[in-house]
Amino acid sequence: MPKATIINYGVGNLFSIKCSLERAGFKVGFHPGENVDLRDADAIVLPGVGNFGAGAKNIEGVKVKLLEAIGDGIPVLGVCLGMQLLFEGSEESPERGLGILGGRVIRLPRGVKIPHMGWNSLSIVKQVSLLEDISVKDLFYFVHSYHAAPKDRDVIAAETEYGTRFPSVIVRGNIFGVQFHPEKSGKPGERILRNFMNAVKR
Repeated sequence: MPKATIINYGVGNLFSIKCSLERAGFKVGFHPGENVDLRDADAIVLPGVGNFGAGAKNIEGVKVKLLEAIGDGIPVLGVCLGMQLLFEGSEESPERGLGILGGRVIRLPRGVKIPHMGWNSLSIVKQVSLLEDISVKDLFYFVHSYHAAPKDRDVIAAETEYGTRFPSVIVRGNIFGVQFHPEKSGKPGERILRNFMNAVKR
């Protein structure tokens, strides 16, 4: 059973993502807060909701170890704010992100209701293992006011339409990110997490 370590940096409902990962087949622990070494993890999950600046400040204490583990090739899944923190920075605040991916996080366009909250579909840009058995008919639950704008569009695996087309799934090597909440997205969300587990096992 692969071990997934959730980064506990004080933002988001950790219990729901833990339960969803366990249903997908992971053994789950938290870092920090439990006797868990990131180097022993088979996968790392970076959850989060809320403000980019608060998230960037809170994650500072584990940033070095996190970057080392990801640099060593451990797969990481960023969820919502967790995905945004993979980038260099955000219009929302001056704090720096992890900088694993080039690009910034920008606000959704004016003229649409903010935040984007509710169910929406994915337009698959390229086939990747994370999107196996996912179709345009599947709906996922979103809650966000900002979205990633990658420098390299090749990292975009799926997009979603809400006033603009924004990246909703990103994949590059051992880096995975989803703008929606798989733990709140029913069966399609469970498939995403199972696909992540299968990618980890490879």
